[in-house]
Amino acid sequence: MTSAAADAPAPSLGAHVFLGQGEGLGVSPAVTPAMETQANGSVFVIFNAGYSNNDGSPVDTYGNRWKPLGHPLVYADYGDRFDVRAYVATAGKGGPGHTVSITKRGEPKGELSLPFVEVRNASRVQAFAQNYAEQALVVASDEITVDGPATLLAFWWGDGGVKRMTATPGDGFQLIDAFLQLPDESGVQGAVAWRQVDAAGTYRVHWTVAPVQGAALWIMAIR
Repeated sequence: MTSAAADAPAPSLGAHVFLGQGEGLGVSPAVTPAMETQANGSVFVIFNAGYSNNDGSPVDTYGNRWKPLGHPLVYADYGDRFDVRAYVATAGKGGPGHTVSITKRGEPKGELSLPFVEVRNASRVQAFAQNYAEQALVVASDEITVDGPATLLAFWWGDGGVKRMTATPGDGFQLIDAFLQLPDESGVQGAVAWRQVDAAGTYRVHWTVAPVQGAALWIMAIR
């Protein structure tokens, strides 16, 4: 290991926000609240959860290039009308007033949830896994393996037709953002958690959820 590599700062959680638009209350484009991100050297992650035809590509204040992470997961029992998809931008540029927007070409007023998370001092998503968990009190992500210090992010997207719920991560993860108390018009429930790990290993996350429902799950390691 070179001296420069040894002295490089470890990845760490940066700024993060969560936009939740209720059904019939949404606008297009959907724009996240502004936050201050690092000028360079970050990895950014967003999700677009809602109507499948609101599938516009994300655009952000600093012109970063967004790529899909994995494939969309379609919500069960909604007739293929809703899905959730992830995007990542590496070699990210940032600064004050940083927002991400998505144009809603299909259902401009429709429900949509859009978390935006920064991981600083990072360059890549080393590993990720996605799975769709059947209804249970505790649902589990698939496993990922990392070969050194990393910032882990986990995302829970419940599929229950409920408006008030809890989703609590385990396995050393901490909840950082959530949209779990939905408006009367409904919305897309979601929760975001993170964990910092200092060594190589294999990791997953269990979510305890009430009321019971299935969920689309992501876990990723950013280095």
